Amino acid sequence: MAAAIERAVTDSEHLLVQAGTGTGKSLAYLTPALLVDGPVVVSTATLALQNQLVEHDLPRLAEAVTPILGRRPTFAVLKGRHHYLCLAKLEHADEEEPADTLFDDPPRQKWLGEAGRLGKQIQRLRAWADKTATGDRDELDPGVDDTAWRQVSMPARDCVGAARCPYGAECFAEASRARAREADVVVTNHSLLAVDMLAGRHIVPPHKLLVVDEAHELADRVSSAAQAELTPEAVERAGRRARPLITPAAGEAIAEAGDALTVGLGEVPAGRLTAGLPPLLHQAVTLIDASTRAALEAIGDVKADDPDPVRKQQAKATLDELSTTAQRLLEQAEHDVAWIEKSDTGAGRRALVVAPLSVAGTLAGNLYTDRTVVATSATLTLGGRFDTVARSLGLPAAAVPEQRSGTAAPASGDGWSSLDVGSPFDYPKQGILYVAAHLPRPAASGLPAAAGEELVTLVTALGGRTLGLFSSRRAATQAAELVRARTDLPVLLQGDESLPILVRKFREDRASCLFGVMSLWQGVDVPGDACQLVVIDRLPFPRPDEPLAAARAAAVDAAGGSGFAAVSVPIAAVRLAQGVGRLIRSTGDRGVVAVLDSRLETARGYGAFLRGSLPPFWYTTRPEAAIGALQRLAAT
Repeated sequence: MAAAIERAVTDSEHLLVQAGTGTGKSLAYLTPALLVDGPVVVSTATLALQNQLVEHDLPRLAEAVTPILGRRPTFAVLKGRHHYLCLAKLEHADEEEPADTLFDDPPRQKWLGEAGRLGKQIQRLRAWADKTATGDRDELDPGVDDTAWRQVSMPARDCVGAARCPYGAECFAEASRARAREADVVVTNHSLLAVDMLAGRHIVPPHKLLVVDEAHELADRVSSAAQAELTPEAVERAGRRARPLITPAAGEAIAEAGDALTVGLGEVPAGRLTAGLPPLLHQAVTLIDASTRAALEAIGDVKADDPDPVRKQQAKATLDELSTTAQRLLEQAEHDVAWIEKSDTGAGRRALVVAPLSVAGTLAGNLYTDRTVVATSATLTLGGRFDTVARSLGLPAAAVPEQRSGTAAPASGDGWSSLDVGSPFDYPKQGILYVAAHLPRPAASGLPAAAGEELVTLVTALGGRTLGLFSSRRAATQAAELVRARTDLPVLLQGDESLPILVRKFREDRASCLFGVMSLWQGVDVPGDACQLVVIDRLPFPRPDEPLAAARAAAVDAAGGSGFAAVSVPIAAVRLAQGVGRLIRSTGDRGVVAVLDSRLETARGYGAFLRGSLPPFWYTTRPEAAIGALQRLAAT
């Protein structure tokens, strides 16, 4: 992998690399990165990987290459502005209204308690501000909650810039960008990389090589960055910020627009808007556009001699975001998808959301220009090929067969090549993939009775040590209740406690089971005998009510293709591969992956495709084979 990356940089050719768990892929890309003649940027999807690179891998490698380079290479972390303490915001933190709680009309005592707790956290942040060298929230220990941090941090859209800010010379975010501009290797995250691409690439410093680790997550992060929404709370907040700067009539117009949005959202059920904006919502969005534009015109430009440029910029930024989103929704462009989001509780979140139908064009036009891109992940091939992921990343389909191991496949003629470096694990000897082909095809939501019986049998055979990955919270809860009722095993259920605490308890108690939903499919690393059975209740196809996936599938259908095959199956393949990957985390691990969805065996076409996207476990559909293996593991 290191040699292939070196060649890719030399030839100015993009490279996709699948590198399984345990291959040491971070060392494989950091080694040539440190030797590149020019700055390098590494982007990750998770904070855990970012910390691993900065705290462990880069210091070791920097020391190792110092004799070769004749100097010690430098590295820096680059995060979004909201990760850093803002001294301008801190000055007025006590005056900020915590809108999330102030307008929910809580009981008086509860509000006083919340305000007191918030005040204590801000006092601690003031003390920390005098001591911290970086202002990075991740270095604050113990931390503060999100409400407190919002009072002292500045989103990029609200920032007036160092030149117009009274604290510009001391700005922590500006200092982090200055360090990044001087570093040999900059470690950032997919969300900031996405914002950088959408903003014309002026946030991340210029560089020669971009390494995208956990690359299967990038397209979704770009979609999230390009997504926008209107909520009654956001309109109310914009009006509150603008009120001191505009006439009472202009403020009343914003309030009326917010009320109209509340009424419009109340009249429309959650889900995708396939026929444009309903009349009441169209009226509300039109009012939001008109009132925010009028307020922006009244406020005017932010000037250096303004008495409070920060507050003025915050007001303008909030109004401008609402106006831009409203105009985007009114345009109803074919390349956008709009939908209504509502929480399950009656008084919860309500939002009108808009997002791009596809980001492949955005990636094709902004990701690859003037730099070499290396995209890597443990799950880049689907059905044994790179084509699907390549298209999602804005690359054309390969014109040559991909290379499964060894040297990289030659360029496809479109400027990219691929490499699958394999895995250090002996999957056929370390694990079994058992598909319960005898079970009925899953239908209703929740955990079917037959699947529940199969789950109890498998868990009992091993005596715990089970990670249960479920397609819905209802199914996970039903599974937990069933195993608790039928066995004496301790069952940990996601949501009962924070995820780090649950994972720690699961790791420490070999008899325990941990059941949960999608965040467990990717975020759990439990090597050893604490996790020797991974149970997946059903194939993780996107739900019919997932607006973006449904819209993308419908677009493929309308063009004469199969939306299910082109959209739903690849999504399920990536999710399934991530879930199955929870089992074997080291060369000494042994265990069974049990899929309680017969379609993985019986479905023509996509069943084989999904199995081809998984590690090459020993495969069986015989219950007695899986149960026997689990009983032998239980005896060790």
